[in-house]
Amino acid sequence: MLAPIHTLRSALIDPARSERAVLLSLGAYVVLWTIYGIIAKSSQGLHPDMTELIAWSRDLAWGYKHPPLAALIVWLWFSVLPVAEWSYYLLAMLMPAIALWIVWRLSADYLDIEKRVVGLALLTFIPFFNFHALKFNVNTVLMPLWAVTTFWFLRSYKTRSALYAALAGIAAAGCMLGKYWSVFLLAGLALAALIDQRRAIYFRSAAPWITIAAGIAVLAPHLLWLYRDNFAPFEYAVYVHGAKTFSDTAVAALGYLAGSVGYVAIPVLIVLAITRPNRATIADMAWPAGTDRRLAAAAFWGPLLLPAFGALAGGIELTSLWSMSAWTLLPVLLLSPPALTMKEIDTCRILAGAVLLPLVMLMASPVIAIIVQRNGPPPATARAGLLADEVERLWREATPQPLRFVGGDAGLANGVISYAADRPRALPGMPPPGAVELARSGQAVVCFAEDANCRAAGAALASNRMIENDIVRNFLRFPGKPQRYTIFIVPPRL
Repeated sequence: MLAPIHTLRSALIDPARSERAVLLSLGAYVVLWTIYGIIAKSSQGLHPDMTELIAWSRDLAWGYKHPPLAALIVWLWFSVLPVAEWSYYLLAMLMPAIALWIVWRLSADYLDIEKRVVGLALLTFIPFFNFHALKFNVNTVLMPLWAVTTFWFLRSYKTRSALYAALAGIAAAGCMLGKYWSVFLLAGLALAALIDQRRAIYFRSAAPWITIAAGIAVLAPHLLWLYRDNFAPFEYAVYVHGAKTFSDTAVAALGYLAGSVGYVAIPVLIVLAITRPNRATIADMAWPAGTDRRLAAAAFWGPLLLPAFGALAGGIELTSLWSMSAWTLLPVLLLSPPALTMKEIDTCRILAGAVLLPLVMLMASPVIAIIVQRNGPPPATARAGLLADEVERLWREATPQPLRFVGGDAGLANGVISYAADRPRALPGMPPPGAVELARSGQAVVCFAEDANCRAAGAALASNRMIENDIVRNFLRFPGKPQRYTIFIVPPRL
């Protein structure tokens, strides 16, 4: 049974074949988890975070309630591939796969080839790299960005290379353009630089200043947009997650730390069970004595722990899901102590588990889809495709012009524009088009039938073109729960 795994291990540890073997393995990883996502999520539709990004990508700007990079990636992706669930899940799985490849490259500076293979396999047991990654949003975008920023920063610090310094600055700016949460990565890396014994040499070199200059240059357009927009994303963040009491914040911070540890418990326990380290070795894992390894440890702990302190200081509520991009250096911490050795049989067993996990989940995916269907997925997502079909049918009855705008409930509007063939733009939460353009284009307004405010707004626009429909999404032979929607058609005024 382990013969194919031994063959895989041999390819991964062979210097002549390892890079190709890793890329092929990651390619298979992407394919398997993408197929899992297509099947397991086939009864529920795209997550609201994903449809919201499609809405943003139809109105590209320098910022929204989050920075713009995720929306730009979605725009680029769907400029090449069709807007479909399978293609979106494929994009989503590319994020952890790229992060894993960067981890593989980074770990070469700290681990021998056997431990590099083990470290890469261990990360695939963390739900962030598969289950959670299938929900493409501003958090998953950070996974490869944090990984490459950490990689280039460590290279820059040790070599003081102008190239790595510039790359680190560009990548750091990319992180901030992904999500402002990345300020904790930058603060953590800066703290790591300050506490390292070589800080004087580093800060007297040009490297840190090149990094800062490159980062500011890339960030400048977004910073200008922030200023002109009165820092609106920060107001959103404070409104949703801020102004909490100290006790609520403390509980949330502890939950963030405990939840983060829980997410990585499996790889940590595997290493501890296999290697049975003593106290000295465990201490060497957490805070190594060596200079380079200690720098890596500081670069790991800073971005992971600083959010808890920042939350307490600012009254911000945290969630452990936000730590999903912080695990780049976990294999280095767990496996770099010289006292730890990995046997061939241990590597093969870990690889076997990493291979079996997606295969088992792929077999279980139809059952998961049925369970979700029976429990009733959120109505804003499960029926979005059917609702889009109904909206387009009613629109075609009213006018031969393409559907360009969809208003009403934000979640429903984002869902409809994600599935509609005309690729319309969503109106809720987006900069409004000009009055003349909107009048000439017309719009469809979609509401939950029980949403009186949305219905009133739609009726004010099209009181004589209101349609109410019950939509049911069945899956295989399992009936879904009906949901009543109100649709208003506002034809173009040519």
